[in-house]
Amino acid sequence: MRTDVLLKIEPLTRAAFAEFGDVIEAEDREFFMINGGSTRRYHKLATTEVDEGARVIINIFEAMPLQYPLHIAMLERHPKGSQAFIPLQCNNYLVVVAPRGNLPEKAGIRAFYAKGTQGVNYHAGVWHHPVLALKDHDRFLVVDREGEGNNCDEHFFSAETKVVLALDGISM
Repeated sequence: MRTDVLLKIEPLTRAAFAEFGDVIEAEDREFFMINGGSTRRYHKLATTEVDEGARVIINIFEAMPLQYPLHIAMLERHPKGSQAFIPLQCNNYLVVVAPRGNLPEKAGIRAFYAKGTQGVNYHAGVWHHPVLALKDHDRFLVVDREGEGNNCDEHFFSAETKVVLALDGISM
């Protein structure tokens, strides 16, 4: 029996995303002044998680938009560490996530519309879709784990499960 799920795109807020990770943004966040009063420091907006023996690395991903409506065929997770995406070109983008667990449950999948001033930090083990850029050659600073062992599990949905992400009401 085939079941279809049409994802509703929600605005990315710290409260709505808390189950999946951190929203990295300066808006409405506390800060303190450093560098002789010339710089605001928005401190500890996210925490990097890595297992013992691993190290934190910084990458740049360059992504291309996919075709919409998008059939979400798979989600991935990183069980040994968190993964953060911070837009470098201030372009809006999409985020698709599902709660931690052995397999992603289609009923728990959520979609968020992220402003180009917001980054996300997926907690270790949170299911998510690979980066969903809305502009050509969009670049993201990615804070990730490097170390021994497999840190990327992929789950491909069966043909009976159709999860669709449409851009209804979203301006690119």
